[in-house]
Amino acid sequence: MLHNNTKGRKLFIFFNYMILIVVSLSCLIPLLNVLAISFSSSAAVSAGRVWFWPVEFTTKSYEYVASTSAYIQALGVSINRVVLGVGINMLLTILAAYPLSKEKSVFRLRGSYAWYFLITILFSGGMIPTYMVIKQTYLIDTIWALILPTALPVFNMIVLLNFFRQIPKELEEAAHMDGADHWKILFRIYLPLSTPALATLVLFCFLNHWNSWFDGLLYMNKPQHYPLQSYLQTIVINVAAQIQAMSSNGNGGLLDFVNQRTNKSAQIVLAMIPVIIIYPFLQKYFTKGLILGSVKG
Repeated sequence: MLHNNTKGRKLFIFFNYMILIVVSLSCLIPLLNVLAISFSSSAAVSAGRVWFWPVEFTTKSYEYVASTSAYIQALGVSINRVVLGVGINMLLTILAAYPLSKEKSVFRLRGSYAWYFLITILFSGGMIPTYMVIKQTYLIDTIWALILPTALPVFNMIVLLNFFRQIPKELEEAAHMDGADHWKILFRIYLPLSTPALATLVLFCFLNHWNSWFDGLLYMNKPQHYPLQSYLQTIVINVAAQIQAMSSNGNGGLLDFVNQRTNKSAQIVLAMIPVIIIYPFLQKYFTKGLILGSVKG
């Protein structure tokens, strides 16, 4: 009986691993294809000879991207957005989560404020009212239109306040007895002990700002103000116009090596690099931050 259970468990684990491998490959294969296309010649790509390995290896697509002012501008907007957006997100999340993590005996209106924030998750004003608010506050075509509407991510706040609740109350009581106020307790006790949750939320905020594209198209009137993902969305739809601009910009010589697909693939690969670089450093905190910051029943 025990032998059969052990054999069944091994089969179960084996099939689990096989399923996970298949799912992982299904996610990885498209990325490998895009990467191979970006390093292949336009002739090889047009002939359909590129699958998962570059054919007639060349970096001409990346050379063209590096010389494209529109791409560099969009990259600058995205970097600016990430720096400001993540900073504001984390500041407001911390300042909101800390008081809401207290007991009702300490903060009597905690429940009222918590429901006030929770309603914004359950209900939304909609796209048109949101656009009207941003327009009436003169944020259209400014970087703040991409940052302020999502300045306080309520889900992140809930994760952090539940993480704060896991910290032993004795530490705070001891700090109070030593004369520490709430600011010192927050920055010297709570935040250093909340590294996993903070790292997880930084990753969430970074991905949200870096990958967002629709708000750029919605709130930016001038293409030069588009963040990178909005810019990539426009070239995916109308990449032919960009290729035509190569000749007028004096880059016609690259047309022998670059076409629509190689150019588009190179820009997509470059847009993925920051995420690929940052994620491994924060990944070790990811699971722990989510588990310890999960909503308690």
